[in-house]
Amino acid sequence: MVELLFLILFFVTGVASGFLAVDFFSLQITEKFSNPNVAKILLAGLSGILALIIGILFQRLREKLTQQINTTPTDLLVSRAVGLILGLLVANLLVAPILLFPLPKGFFLVKPISAAFSNIFFGLLGYNLAEIHGRTFLRLFNPNSTEALLVAEGILTPASGKILDTSVIIDGRIKGLIVFGLIEGKLIVAQTVIDELQQLADSANQEKRAKGRRGLKILTELREHFGKRLVINSTKYGGNGTDERLLKLTEDTGGTLITADYNLSQVAKVKELNVLNLSDLVLALRTEVQPGEKLILKIVREGKENSQGVGYLEDGTMVVVEEAKSFLGQKLDVIVTGALQTSTGRMVFGKLEKSPPTNKTKASSS
Repeated sequence: MVELLFLILFFVTGVASGFLAVDFFSLQITEKFSNPNVAKILLAGLSGILALIIGILFQRLREKLTQQINTTPTDLLVSRAVGLILGLLVANLLVAPILLFPLPKGFFLVKPISAAFSNIFFGLLGYNLAEIHGRTFLRLFNPNSTEALLVAEGILTPASGKILDTSVIIDGRIKGLIVFGLIEGKLIVAQTVIDELQQLADSANQEKRAKGRRGLKILTELREHFGKRLVINSTKYGGNGTDERLLKLTEDTGGTLITADYNLSQVAKVKELNVLNLSDLVLALRTEVQPGEKLILKIVREGKENSQGVGYLEDGTMVVVEEAKSFLGQKLDVIVTGALQTSTGRMVFGKLEKSPPTNKTKASSS
């Protein structure tokens, strides 16, 4: 409704301007029309159409600027504004002597041209410098910070913000990783993630409700333990769903998206964004077992083959043991024969030692 009124205002203003502008035309132009009212109506119509086109273009420009402002992080907006102000300040300091210096009348255009050129050049220069080095520029305002000085000298690379998605918050393991220092930098939680957790917590489905409440509880604990390190990003992004908005936030901030969602991590990699899949990290931290290594393993279920038994390492890695089907519930000495990396994780293969009676003795004693 507001946009329609905006266009109507432009059209009415154009019609009124065209209707009144006829009075300022010369007699040679007005005499070409048999009736002055025809000239007024024709000019008012043309002026109204032109004003309507300008209004539509202006409205499109306003929408793009509003969208860009809404999707731009606050720290980047601040750095751009500071860069622009400093650029204009330098421009006016440099052009001040020219403006105060008396020039002949033939060179009266030198002052306004030099002022306009210097303001445009240095303003854009300051804006572009802030665009590229915005975060480092803001850190320089704290000269007492050793970290800021190291960043300014290029010795230390500033830690990128870590953007947490819904799945990794509900998962809960992120808290331990942060506590032990494996995750550094600011912890950024988008407003869309909080909204999704609230929807889950209010869901009629008991399982979803439990996940939502667990996620909100973990967020509360992160706030209590890490305080201002946890940042709530209230930028409103367009897009279908939380995943698309998180990808836009990651792209705009240059941060690292932390997720437990395999599909989301793959999309982020396709878009060449920084992403850390929590499942990949857990796999990387798993204990490596080599062929020939001896394990003490409890057989908990049968394998796919008739003679196979299955056990698990402490980190959850599945171990398939040949000829172990008849030893369910017992702890056996197993020799690793190989390992296989699959899309769902790592699988280890093994065989029993040549002394089943010893294994039975250990199982009974345990």
